[in-house]
Amino acid sequence: MDLLDFARGPALYVSLAVFVLGIAWRFARLWRLPPLPDLSPAREGAPADRDGALRSISRGLWPRREFIRSTRYVAVNGYVFHIGLAVVFFGYAPHIAFIHRLTALSWPALPDLVIYIATAATIISLVMALVMRLTDPVRKKISSADDMITWVVVFLPLMTGMAVLSEPSAITVARDHAIYRGPLAVHLLSLELLLVWFPFGKLMHAFLFAFSRGATGARFSHRGVKV
Repeated sequence: MDLLDFARGPALYVSLAVFVLGIAWRFARLWRLPPLPDLSPAREGAPADRDGALRSISRGLWPRREFIRSTRYVAVNGYVFHIGLAVVFFGYAPHIAFIHRLTALSWPALPDLVIYIATAATIISLVMALVMRLTDPVRKKISSADDMITWVVVFLPLMTGMAVLSEPSAITVARDHAIYRGPLAVHLLSLELLLVWFPFGKLMHAFLFAFSRGATGARFSHRGVKV
């Protein structure tokens, strides 16, 4: 067994198990938290909690008009990163083939040129986010080791994935063996590191943001606050 066999076998299954069980553990802990007591009646005319939650979730997807001038750069950079990362992960043909082997799910791939542009944009947005975090006094003060570890484990699969590119994706998918086994193994191991870290770091916001925003929206609308 070489490094690629290890990455495709034991390391992959262990990282997927940690990913799934870790997320389940986080949700179980949240489920066991006691609900906040409702100590006051709802403000007159306040919408239902569900409506306030849904409004808060959707409203949080873009900056408010009052703050758009001061947050425009951060907002655009965030959109570039999240959209670019989704395009790279779900649109690249070898990634789709990888998902198909695990889940039997499949869909049409995007052209390679789109993937290359999305990858470059995502890497640039990550670098810019790091620069902002290290140079802005407020962001620098509130940053923790979690932020830096999360940045690294997201950055590594993108960079190692770029190192694997050597031919059109259609040829890669059609080939029954890997040409560069070492670089591919490193790429897979970097992805597996991300999966292991995911449930325990700030990457969990991918699952929790809707619940946290919804809870805030429901609580605020109960008090008559417009979200």
